[in-house]
Amino acid sequence: MVASEWVQAEILKAVPDATVEVIDLHRSGDHFHVRIISESFDGMRPLQRQKLVLAVMKQHIPHPVHALDLKCMTPAQAETSGDTAFDPHGGGQGVHIRRINKNKE
Repeated sequence: MVASEWVQAEILKAVPDATVEVIDLHRSGDHFHVRIISESFDGMRPLQRQKLVLAVMKQHIPHPVHALDLKCMTPAQAETSGDTAFDPHGGGQGVHIRRINKNKE
């Protein structure tokens, strides 16, 4: 189990100029929604952005981090993006997309 602040610090190792928002989806310290906003993502494809972050985080998967929902975007994209998160274990069966509760930690 890790804290949101720890996840944020690890991601800043990969993208030091980023604004990083981390939400612990289940308050369990192992399922996180992470929104990463950086000018350095400009001109990069979505998968390239995620690979940059996962290069640092893969050593922590599956322990202590079980699931990461990454939204890697430029500031312009962040202005128009929605507030949904992918939650693979959100209850029931199948894939779950839900609105983010910003107060959830």
